[in-house]
Parts: sequence; structure tokens; C-alpha cells
Amino acid sequence: MDYRLELLVLPVSDVDRAKAFYHRIGFREEADYIDDGFRVVQLTPPGSPTSIIIGRGITGAEPGSVQNLHLVVTDIERARRDLLDRGVEVSEIFHDAGGVFPHAGTAHRLAGLSPGRRSYASFASFADPDGNGFLLQEVSERAS
Repeated sequence: MDYRLELLVLPVSDVDRAKAFYHRIGFREEADYIDDGFRVVQLTPPGSPTSIIIGRGITGAEPGSVQNLHLVVTDIERARRDLLDRGVEVSEIFHDAGGVFPHAGTAHRLAGLSPGRRSYASFASFADPDGNGFLLQEVSERAS
């Protein structure tokens, strides 16, 4: 039995502003359904089988309350440049002082790529217009 995570709901305050942001960073629009004030917009990151949904009437969560969504990339320097070229504010590349998974906040961030450029250990962060937070994570070699 497979259990695949396919959709993540992101709370936003302005659906059209958020939709424009995700289009700008290359997410593909799968659906934009409107019915009497209810709205569902499904967007998929390039190369991903998992989509996000934004809209009205789909969640009671506060806009910007979702944090640490990982967008996995094979080359974090290239991905960061791509987002910067698209007008997105992206942090410098960092690795966590603990060497495993990034701590909440920025206190444990060390500048630069992970020593030896270990897979799973280099990150950069950015947020959508509401403050929903994303981490780019470089995975060049999958753990077995």
C-alpha cells in the first residue's frame, strides 16, 4: 500500500497575489476553481509530483503560518540564482550547526554550503508574500 503526500494547503490572504507569486517562480497551474466565494487554486512546482493549494474557504489557518516546506533541488546554487533572477528574496546558502536538520529560526545557521557539500545538508530560505516559509534543500545523492 502506497501513501503518497500529494497536496499541501497553504493559507494566504490574497489568492491572486499568491497565485502570481507562484507563477513567477515557475509553478504550473493545475486548477483554478471558483464557486460562490469558495476558491481552490492548485499549483505544482517544476518536476514535483506534489502540489500546493491556495484559495478561499479551504483552511482556517492564519496566512503565513506554514513554515519549513522543503523544495528539494540537485544544485542549490543554481536554484537560488534562478529564484533571485525571478525577483524572489532568498537567503544566503547555509548549513545547520547541528549538521542534521535546520533548527527553527536562524540562530543555528552557519554560512555557506555544508562541509564536503554533503547531500541533505545545504539550505537557503525564502517566503511567499504572506510569509509561508520554504527551504531549498540540496539533495545530490539519495540516502539508501
